Amino acid sequence: MNEGRERPFVSVKFTPVGRTYTFLLPDLDLDAELHTEGSPPAPAFAPGDAVVVKTAEGPAVGTVMRAIPSIAARKRPADESPDRVVRRATREDIVTRLKHRQREQDAQRICLMKIRERGLAMKLARVEQIFDGSRLIFYYTAEGRVDFRELVRDLAAHFRARIEMRQIGVRDEAKMLGGYGSCGRPLCCTTWLQSFEPVSIKMAKQQKLSLNPSKLSGMCGRLKCCLRYELPNGKGVKHGGCADEGGCGSCSNPTGAAGGCGSCGSGGCGNCGH
Repeated sequence: MNEGRERPFVSVKFTPVGRTYTFLLPDLDLDAELHTEGSPPAPAFAPGDAVVVKTAEGPAVGTVMRAIPSIAARKRPADESPDRVVRRATREDIVTRLKHRQREQDAQRICLMKIRERGLAMKLARVEQIFDGSRLIFYYTAEGRVDFRELVRDLAAHFRARIEMRQIGVRDEAKMLGGYGSCGRPLCCTTWLQSFEPVSIKMAKQQKLSLNPSKLSGMCGRLKCCLRYELPNGKGVKHGGCADEGGCGSCSNPTGAAGGCGSCGSGGCGNCGH
């Protein structure tokens, strides 16, 4: 394999609602491109193709999405990243994934029934079946700690699989389930927001917004993340933005120049020290 050439990657989506993730292509795909001299290399995968990828949770099946050229360079994973495309998904892989989705629905129905039977103070958000079939992950929200040991025993006896219970916050729940905000657009946390930054009512006061909780709260019931977007940045530029995507990666706005806050440039935004 040629050194000095960047390994190609593709954008993959796992659910119809949600963000896209980038995965490096296997070595063989790059080597095949290098052998076709005199003509531009054709992409190994086209948008809409189903692929099996390697993630931190294990193998997963996703769909290749069309990359956005203006932000493709920023989303490119490092060459040593473990997130890689394993192979093109076969018919058996697709059938297996469909069976897993059916099992996820059954697991959610049964778990909800068990939660009501035991009177547990928890809300089930989503169930995920690992592609290799070894685990069922149950995501839930709760005000405090929940003793779900008996629940796990019941689920393990029913599904004959390893059971994992993961507590998430209400913002993570909204990010996982998706939806539309009061602006009419898909939720930022579902589509592009990388992390949840602190949001306070002081940010609404600085923008002289109406302090009506129903207007300042998002789908998750917490203050809207977009209250940060139009705050002055570290250089005092109004509407500079304080989102967490692109630019310097700490204080930026995806609608700004080159995906930054409009004033980051090479010298940083003046607020994060980059």
